[in-house]
Amino acid sequence: MSVLGKRLKKARESKGLTQLSAAKKLGISNGTLSGYERNYRDPDTAILDKMAELYEVNVDWLLGRTDDPGSESSAKEEFPFDPEANLFFYEFEKLSEEDKQKAIEHIKFLQHMAKEVNKKK
Repeated sequence: MSVLGKRLKKARESKGLTQLSAAKKLGISNGTLSGYERNYRDPDTAILDKMAELYEVNVDWLLGRTDDPGSESSAKEEFPFDPEANLFFYEFEKLSEEDKQKAIEHIKFLQHMAKEVNKKK
């Protein structure tokens, strides 16, 4: 068993979850989760991130890049004292498609306004 499958199973079991309950929480089928744990298939990045969150481990640990399963990923540590940056970078994917589009439009508006202010200086 490769590292990913082995660690997915270990993390799920350490949380006391059955494959069926974990699959339901992840929004995937039990067969799909079983395939991940047996290394018949690989999860996409969105599912891998959801698994890390559900199991409270980091993606690097799931992938075998570190032996520390800590729940803080190394990427999140880039902004350790900036909760707003974490909110944008790590919570964006949890938004509905409509809300993602609104956020993008708002950022574009702010960029436009900043350019206008800079033109006047």
